[in-house]
Amino acid sequence: MNAAAELPLWAAVPVVALLVLGGAIVLIGALGLMRLPTFYQRIHGPAITVTLGAGCLLIASMIYFSVLQSRPVIHELIISVFILMTAPVVAMLIMRAAVYRDLRAGKRDTGAMSGDVYHLPSED
Repeated sequence: MNAAAELPLWAAVPVVALLVLGGAIVLIGALGLMRLPTFYQRIHGPAITVTLGAGCLLIASMIYFSVLQSRPVIHELIISVFILMTAPVVAMLIMRAAVYRDLRAGKRDTGAMSGDVYHLPSED
């Protein structure tokens, strides 16, 4: 018999719900990455949903292994903190690099909402 069969019902229900919710959120983010037209719109899907979807999956893992081992499992907390600190920063840096790349290429549509934030180099 496997370990999942020994999981009590009070722990199995939240684990299954969190796994399904986390998987659905990550799938929606992947669909957003695939369906949105521009890079600046496309980056928001994974940037937001990776954090929330991974959080649901990590909480489900925490509950599952804490119940089976009869002690708190904190590895997932460390992973969660790392993801929460790095995912938004990485997304912001990727977007900023794309804006600067577009500005250097001379594109007018850089994704910035107002023209006061970024300026194209003057052509003298």
